[in-house]
Amino acid sequence: MEPHAAEAAQHATAGPALTVAVALAAGLVATALARHARIPAIVLLLAVGAALGPDGLGIVQPSKLGAALPTLVGFAVAVILFEGGMNLSLKRIRRESLVIRRLITVGALVTVAGAAGAARVLMGWDARMALLFGTLVVVTGPTVIGPLLRRVRLRKGLQTVLEGEGVLIDPIGAIVAVVALDVALRPSIPSIANALVEVVTSLGGGAAIGFAGGWLITLVLRPRRLIPEGLENVFALSMVLLLFHAGNSIAPESGIAIVTVAGFVVGNTRHRSLRDLMEFKEQLTVLMIGMLFVILAADVRFAELQALGWAGIGTVLALMLVVRPINILVCAQGSELTWRERAFLGWIAPRGIVAAAVASFFALELDAAGIPGGSELRAMVFLVIAMTVTVQGLTGGIVARALGVRRDTAGYAILGAGPLARTVGRALRDGGEDVILMDSNPDAVHAAQSDGLRVVFGNALEESTMQRAGLSGLAGCLALTPNEEINLLFAKTAREDFRVPHSWVALHSRDGHVTVDMVNGANASILFGEQKDLTLWDSCMRRGFGTVERWVFRGRDSEAEGEDESADGVPPEELTSALLPITRKRGGRCSPTSARPPRKGDEVTFIIFQPKRDAAAAWLEQAGWRPAAAPLEKSAAAAG
Repeated sequence: MEPHAAEAAQHATAGPALTVAVALAAGLVATALARHARIPAIVLLLAVGAALGPDGLGIVQPSKLGAALPTLVGFAVAVILFEGGMNLSLKRIRRESLVIRRLITVGALVTVAGAAGAARVLMGWDARMALLFGTLVVVTGPTVIGPLLRRVRLRKGLQTVLEGEGVLIDPIGAIVAVVALDVALRPSIPSIANALVEVVTSLGGGAAIGFAGGWLITLVLRPRRLIPEGLENVFALSMVLLLFHAGNSIAPESGIAIVTVAGFVVGNTRHRSLRDLMEFKEQLTVLMIGMLFVILAADVRFAELQALGWAGIGTVLALMLVVRPINILVCAQGSELTWRERAFLGWIAPRGIVAAAVASFFALELDAAGIPGGSELRAMVFLVIAMTVTVQGLTGGIVARALGVRRDTAGYAILGAGPLARTVGRALRDGGEDVILMDSNPDAVHAAQSDGLRVVFGNALEESTMQRAGLSGLAGCLALTPNEEINLLFAKTAREDFRVPHSWVALHSRDGHVTVDMVNGANASILFGEQKDLTLWDSCMRRGFGTVERWVFRGRDSEAEGEDESADGVPPEELTSALLPITRKRGGRCSPTSARPPRKGDEVTFIIFQPKRDAAAAWLEQAGWRPAAAPLEKSAAAAG
């Protein structure tokens, strides 16, 4: 086929609709493959975008989107940053506020100056283009930090710093970059003064509007009947898009600040549809990230990247190995971060979707103004994204392990948020353990939140729900639902796919379809040490007939010195349904109970059926137990 004929055929088939459809499908396929391979998804997304773009198969043609491309990018960025803001915890941000505040202010200035200097010296760019490059690479972003933190479980303080910087730096960096572009297009002393005012106005006004918008979304979603069931997610999505584009119509790029703050407000306000909304936004974000990176990567030509040469690679290395460490050195002064944590922060700063989106916008604006260098600037930013995401993303776990900043496996996930599961969760929490519950029942989730327990709302057998619960960094998981098959499947999935070291499965004492051998075959333990009437104990706690007490095993008085001090006594038949051991504390660590006998000094938390409490306590004392404290929980019904 003639070259011009092939090109004509290519352009005939690669229309705007096909470009978007292929980008959506290819983005999700690449994301799925990346998860299976346990590598950063953006690495594959960039490669797929390049392969499908004009320099590859020619199926994805961003130029065919025309003026629709910035609009499409804006919609996606709004969803991504709103979801990123929802995932920020106010309590955790407060603990690390000093470092985060410095990183998004002083640290941003250090990055701009350092990156601009590197581009000026190594690339030979003029001051205007070098400064624009510096403003573009300020951002990191939740699209690249989030997946890294899910794969590498870091100490909480360190993780909070990276999350906070990644989300909050995006609106600041984008607004500063757009204002810098405006000054670059119309340079003058008054324009510089106006630019400073515009930055403050856009950020301050955007934060105020975002706070009001987030509060309004929460206010409307909180009542049960105001927004009909099933429409909450699309209502929130429409409000986010409205806030984003309304803000941009008032001040350029202020919409980014608005949706980030709105997401932060919504995410830190408890209401009935929050967990469902977070799950919906997470899925939508995965879709948007995949599509955007494929389209924007396809828009960068191989020739533009090759033209950067070794000078471009040197500039990126200077940004990674010189500018970022200096940034952390300045911003971490006087903080509680250890030198190991500072070293890790100095290594990790991958750039994400906001940098790519704003760079593409810059290229269009500079070309429209007749200023050369827009395509080169965009290619340089994509080289930064590709190198930082690939190198830092792939080595993040190795560096964290070498520096000793990974979080030790600790805490427990509980499948189920019913009355019995909540009681076990509170006992583990009171024993000093981190606890997170997982349930798809809104009423049970609300009840657990009212108890002060952390909850993930969603189907616990889905990978995304397990990832949100952070199973890969936990010491163990408990499956405590009325469905034994689901309990066993959850325990097996947690162990095989998320490498959870220990798992406990609750089994019914009657009419059960899962046997003890099946649980043992899954390398799990029987929760509570044996099969129990789970429905009875759930009802007991719901109706207020159970008290929660701690007892310490002292050993039998008749035991000889040096003998095994395990309790071999078994409660009489009339008391087997009146005592339920739920947790055991040994050596400072609290864990669920299993079939192992207690040792001297073990502190075990029991649920005791209140009508038989006196008989149960008498047997415990006879068997070598002593009360550790007054009852931890006693319902009004039981007290009466």
